[in-house]
Order: sequence, then structure tokens, then C-alpha cells
Amino acid sequence: MTGALFEITFLAAAPFWLLMIFAPRWRPTARVASSPLTVLPVLTLWAVMAVPVFPELWAAVSDPDIDTFRELTALANGAGAVWAQIIAWDLLLGQWMFLESRRLGVSPLVTGPLLVLTILLSPIGLVVLLVIRGVRKSPSRPAPSA
Repeated sequence: MTGALFEITFLAAAPFWLLMIFAPRWRPTARVASSPLTVLPVLTLWAVMAVPVFPELWAAVSDPDIDTFRELTALANGAGAVWAQIIAWDLLLGQWMFLESRRLGVSPLVTGPLLVLTILLSPIGLVVLLVIRGVRKSPSRPAPSA
């Protein structure tokens, strides 16, 4: 059952990613991306997988070391819970990146591939957006005084 839940985890987040990548200018997309509630299906799956291994999960996060974490992820439910947590945080990060890209006026032709990169390797996607953000003048920022 854990294998199926693991597979379903990304599928629960996929519709939100698809909206941001393929329908970025559709009005409901911005409304959906603005809601933190999008992660609730993924967090529900996290809870289903985390509850059976909660003592191991608590041990891994309350006094973290590599061996305790390795033991947690060696358990199917432990690995599944960690995966669901990653998917939930990546989705929230992707939503922020989508909204920030819109605020900065970044083309959806840039934002779409950036979101795909974020799905696959979120730290790299975030760094790329932060670089774009750093070099792009935000419309909401006042110009520096001379």
C-alpha cells in the first residue's frame, strides 16, 4: 500500500503544477497558486505514511544524525513520508516562484521551464529564480535615489 501512496503523492500535486506551467495566464491559476491549501492532499498522504513510523520520524527530526535518518528512510513508510514532505514543500515553493515571476513580469516561456526544473531539482530552480529576481528590476520597487 505504501508504494501506491508514494506514487499518488506526486499525482496529488501534479494538477497545480500543470496549471502554473501550461495555463499561467488563466485567471483561476493565480488564485489557485495563491492558496496554501493546495498542499492538503499531499499532507494527508504524508500523515497516512508518517503515523505508522512516527517514533522513528520523531527520532530523526528531534535529534538529527545521518544514521537515524538513514534508518527512517529505509522503512517504506519513512521514505514515503519524507517524499510527501518534499512534494508538499516543492509545491509551495513552486507556487511562490510562480507568483513572484508574475510580479516581476517574467515571461511564462521562462517561468514554465523554471517550474519544471523546480519539480525535478528545487534547489537549482530556486537559485535560478533568485538570480532572475536579483537582476530584474521589480515594478513594485521604487527606483534608488540619486
